[in-house]
Amino acid sequence: MPSREPDGVLGLGPAELAAYELLLGRPPASLVELDPEWTRPEPLADLLAKLEDRSLVTCVPGGSAPQYRAIAPAVAFDALLAEYEERLDHARRHTGTLDAAYQARPTTRDTSTVVEVVTGQRAVRQRLLQIKRSARGHVAILTKPPHAADPDSDRGPLARGVTCRAIYDRAAIEHPGALSTVEQLIHHGQQARVLPDLPANLYLADDKIAALPLQRHQPATDAIILIHPSALLDALTKLFETLWHRALPLHPPPTTSDPEPQRLITLLLSGLTDEAIAHQLGLSHRTVQRRVAKLMADLGAHTRFQAGVQAALYRMRQG
Repeated sequence: MPSREPDGVLGLGPAELAAYELLLGRPPASLVELDPEWTRPEPLADLLAKLEDRSLVTCVPGGSAPQYRAIAPAVAFDALLAEYEERLDHARRHTGTLDAAYQARPTTRDTSTVVEVVTGQRAVRQRLLQIKRSARGHVAILTKPPHAADPDSDRGPLARGVTCRAIYDRAAIEHPGALSTVEQLIHHGQQARVLPDLPANLYLADDKIAALPLQRHQPATDAIILIHPSALLDALTKLFETLWHRALPLHPPPTTSDPEPQRLITLLLSGLTDEAIAHQLGLSHRTVQRRVAKLMADLGAHTRFQAGVQAALYRMRQG
């Protein structure tokens, strides 16, 4: 499959951008001097004329032929950025006007629009990405297998300052490397908790829309249900809040010189088995058993439950 040529920058096509880059880092040069270095099929003279019209290139007299020189990028592209920012502001204002008209529509909602079914992996990905990009205040997530945490996708709302709370099914963090992925998201600001068994995957955005898989045992990428403002959406929001209060916190990645005891406590609080903990820490089952026993002895606990409770109380006192 042929590789796709990268898009241009700020309205410049790939050929125009290549012509501009040809002039960078060199003294003024004539078309005759530049032409041997030009490898694209587009006429270089036409491209330089377009760049001159956009004030990205200047043409000055020199010798027997005009000399072309690139305007400094910080100066040349600043004007283009200002132009695009103005267009973006206009688009935002227009979107606000459209949204106001939408919100002012009659409140009697057609029941067929409350629940929306989206099928097909591409359509599902597009809608989920649209929902995540549109979140402005807060998102709430339930995650269980076969769905897993997606640091690249879930980091977007966090980068915009959106409050993100996630509850992970214990099985979702049992796989090797899963806890590390969750810790990345916690590091970027996600508030994370864990429960032994979640009812379903769920994504709530701004109390305006919810997304959950259509099929119980299939990945959310195949088909999803979107729930718009309704009593059903209110019920899903209350379900999340109830589960959130029951869930155990997952703490930020340890920053001490010996982080393993803290990670061990986190995994114990999550309710993971010794075998699952061994996978997460990259240790043998027997080594984990020894370290759990030592931790329990250090805490004066006779059971894993007591160790978890005492560790949680200690963290509360430290926090």
